[in-house]
Amino acid sequence: MKKGITPEEARQKILRYCAYQERSHQEVKNKLYEYGLFTNDVNELIAYLITEGFLNEERFARMFAGGKFRMKSWGRLKITRALEAKGVSKNCIRLGLSEISDEGYSEALIRILEKKNDQALEENLFVRRDRLARYAIQKGYEPDLVWGALKQLLPD
Repeated sequence: MKKGITPEEARQKILRYCAYQERSHQEVKNKLYEYGLFTNDVNELIAYLITEGFLNEERFARMFAGGKFRMKSWGRLKITRALEAKGVSKNCIRLGLSEISDEGYSEALIRILEKKNDQALEENLFVRRDRLARYAIQKGYEPDLVWGALKQLLPD
């Protein structure tokens, strides 16, 4: 832990930290505590960052959800769990998930299932379906959507 950093020095550092990319309130609080600041200084800086537009939980949730969906093909469940772990409010999580369109979500699910199916060496249809389903569910897609997509992709 760093000692001896003044609140003004911490403010300059945290401004750069927040300007670099979107951050959750919890990430910023943790960073400020790492700097060795006390609770009133941390709360004061958080309030300043919010009023100056450097910190916005809704904007963070939208960027995080959209990015994880587009770049890593995460499903809504995994995104929700990750945002909850970052201390984001349920309302902001809901707003963040609104960045993902239903048709884009379905297309992404089909795309990852097709890609995984092309890589699968398993001959047994039931085992193959099970492996594909576990993969998609682990990526955060809802089990009922996964099984519905698999029925279309690999009919009996």
